[in-house]
Amino acid sequence: MNRITVSYLLACTLGLVLNCGLHAQNSVGKTRTIKQVQQVLEKDVLQRADNDLTKKPITVTAAVSDRSAGGKHDFYSEGDYWWPNPASPDSPYIRKDGLTNPDNFVAHRQAMIRFSRIVGNLASAWRIKNKPVYLHKAMEHCIAWFVDTATRMNPDLLYAQAIKGRVTGRGIGIIDAIQLMEVAQGLYIMQNAPEMDQVALRKIKKWFADYLTWVSTHPYGLDEMHAANNHGTCWVMQVACFARFTGNMKLMNFCRDRYKKVLLPEQMAKDGSFPKEMARTKPYGYALFNLDAMTIICQILSTAEDDLYNYQTPDGKSIKKGIEFMFPYMKDKTKWPLPPDVMYWDQWPVAQPALLFGAARFGNNNWFNQWSRLDHFPEVEEVIRNLPVRNPLIWL
Repeated sequence: MNRITVSYLLACTLGLVLNCGLHAQNSVGKTRTIKQVQQVLEKDVLQRADNDLTKKPITVTAAVSDRSAGGKHDFYSEGDYWWPNPASPDSPYIRKDGLTNPDNFVAHRQAMIRFSRIVGNLASAWRIKNKPVYLHKAMEHCIAWFVDTATRMNPDLLYAQAIKGRVTGRGIGIIDAIQLMEVAQGLYIMQNAPEMDQVALRKIKKWFADYLTWVSTHPYGLDEMHAANNHGTCWVMQVACFARFTGNMKLMNFCRDRYKKVLLPEQMAKDGSFPKEMARTKPYGYALFNLDAMTIICQILSTAEDDLYNYQTPDGKSIKKGIEFMFPYMKDKTKWPLPPDVMYWDQWPVAQPALLFGAARFGNNNWFNQWSRLDHFPEVEEVIRNLPVRNPLIWL
């Protein structure tokens, strides 16, 4: 064996040792983070999950809108910022950016958010206590939404964010499905439990696989994928989540590539801000929302070989830079350089997942401490809707 061969083998061995050491170090850090988060959340999580044990499923079939072009199994919602034209009430609606129409049909969205909160709470409690009762209750709701032919939702969003007099549905409505992420993630962490109903789980995974086919091929889905703002981010976020749950490596790789080549370079400025979000009438809320979504993408898709948290574009853009940009304004909102949001200014920030996931990945105690001080269980509907990760224990 010559000197070059020996040197090569030693280098490989050293690399393996270092990688193993790094993996062990990351595992220790992850365990510590989970324990810290559990200390902050456990009491409230268990109380909410125990309360959810008494709740019955409510799906899209429980409410029907006469304005929907779909059937009783079709999810329906209406564009937030579209209002009757005061000059002609019967004419197509007109847009008022940032101002939500209170007369919109919201029953399906509310039912989906309720479903997401219940399953997220139950899965979090299951992770803490490992009690089958939490899993069984979560599955009761999931079977109602995805399996039972009397109550299930069709696996598409053809009629989401409709606009009276203009469209029966839009690609932009696909963002409503981010409310199913904590459902998929809750099932993902519980799927190998001995008490899991594997037959029902396969049917639920089939529902999500069908949805992924629709959202990645239908013109609405393609429109949303190509959106140049938070909608494009949320397409990647939800598709990554559902793809991991269903084992669709092709879509996971696609989402990983899209984050690096499209989302980060095209949406983030060099200072870590999101110019398209900050140009809105609710720039603070939108900036937080997009930052959370991009951080969640990193949380879902990062691997030892392809760590999106540490990925930088050639000009230095990274998720860390995004968190660093927003952190001073999450700590002290009075420093925000733009006018206050036209709605819900007083309700933000809450316990943003970007703070927690960033703190866990980069070991930043200031970010973690700020996350721990913020509201973990907001009750304002608009805030809940724009907080896709409300149960961080199931994501760590």
